[in-house]
Amino acid sequence: TLSRQSLITRHLAGIVKRLDTSRVVTAGCNEVNPANHLFRSDALDVLGFNYHERYFEPFLRNFPGKKLIVSESTSALMTRGYYEMPSDHIYIRPESWDKPFEAPEHVCSSYDNCHVPWGSTHEKTWHLVKTLPHVSGLFVWTGFDYLGEPTPYWWPSRSSFFGIVDLAGFPKDVYYMYKSEWTDEPVLHIFPHWNWKVGEPVDIWAYYNNADEVELYLNGKSLGVQQKTDSTYHVSWRVPFTPGTLRAVSRLGGKEVLVKEIHTAGEPARLVLTPDRSVIQADGSDLSFVTVDVCDIDGNRVPDATPLIRFFVEGPGEIAGTDNGDPNDPNSLRKPKRQAYYGKALVVIRNKGGQGDIHLKAIAEGLPEATVTIQAQ
Repeated sequence: TLSRQSLITRHLAGIVKRLDTSRVVTAGCNEVNPANHLFRSDALDVLGFNYHERYFEPFLRNFPGKKLIVSESTSALMTRGYYEMPSDHIYIRPESWDKPFEAPEHVCSSYDNCHVPWGSTHEKTWHLVKTLPHVSGLFVWTGFDYLGEPTPYWWPSRSSFFGIVDLAGFPKDVYYMYKSEWTDEPVLHIFPHWNWKVGEPVDIWAYYNNADEVELYLNGKSLGVQQKTDSTYHVSWRVPFTPGTLRAVSRLGGKEVLVKEIHTAGEPARLVLTPDRSVIQADGSDLSFVTVDVCDIDGNRVPDATPLIRFFVEGPGEIAGTDNGDPNDPNSLRKPKRQAYYGKALVVIRNKGGQGDIHLKAIAEGLPEATVTIQAQ
């Protein structure tokens, strides 16, 4: 005899099948054992697991002949621009479901070494999905940070820390791990920034693809060559900080593929405005997303810069919103001003319906004003 839950599952799956005969039905389940009433209904074409990665491998033994998708996974915690070392130590926050967690700065490490107790790291979860042939795919919780559900912190945090991309649309470092795994576009991404205390040990990570190895140089001196193993998705070095330039070189068959550099930044000297599109439609709704970087005199982004930036617009445009990716910023997203967060901010420009040049001006105390022009056509 089927349970009430199983009968409801069959009823709901039947509704879906009547509305759309072309696709399979699944459900995201937190209970992943064969006694789950949704599974026992036999109405699901694909069984969905939420987290519980230790049950991925024995799935076929527990569910012979069934198919699996990871319907919710990972829940790693990251703050863009913040790094907690040693990077090979895993920080679990909160310690358990029923224990509140608090820390003064409300930040989480961007090394992929911090996650909730019911989740895991991006690399560990992706490795299971990649290597187990009976796992069809996964949905990562989450692609973007989102307002509400501020985990692992409560107020003044206003958003989650789960995203691969932050609230402002700026990629966190792990974005490049997925890019290196999921695209054929050559990737070489090294982090963190290179502004630390002299002599402080710093862990340097690199995500890469289309290469056999990465060699790291500090001020022209090689720090060695590193290669990924079958179960790792980055390479790393632990280096005492010395100001200057980090240079990473990826190679395939001994030939150079990509080169990336990170420089020690000086004091903030200017704002750099970079629109994602310099030409938008004059339709009253089209948008241009303008990234604001706080840079030193040489154009290096200053990683700890936090000036308050005010925005002004002339022409057929208006400020649709501002953001900085800070999960703890309580200010309205509609305000025409925003404090930089780890050296970055965002302002969104919207056309008001007319054609012509939209002039955006950004002003921060102690820095020259910066301008950019966006055309509405």
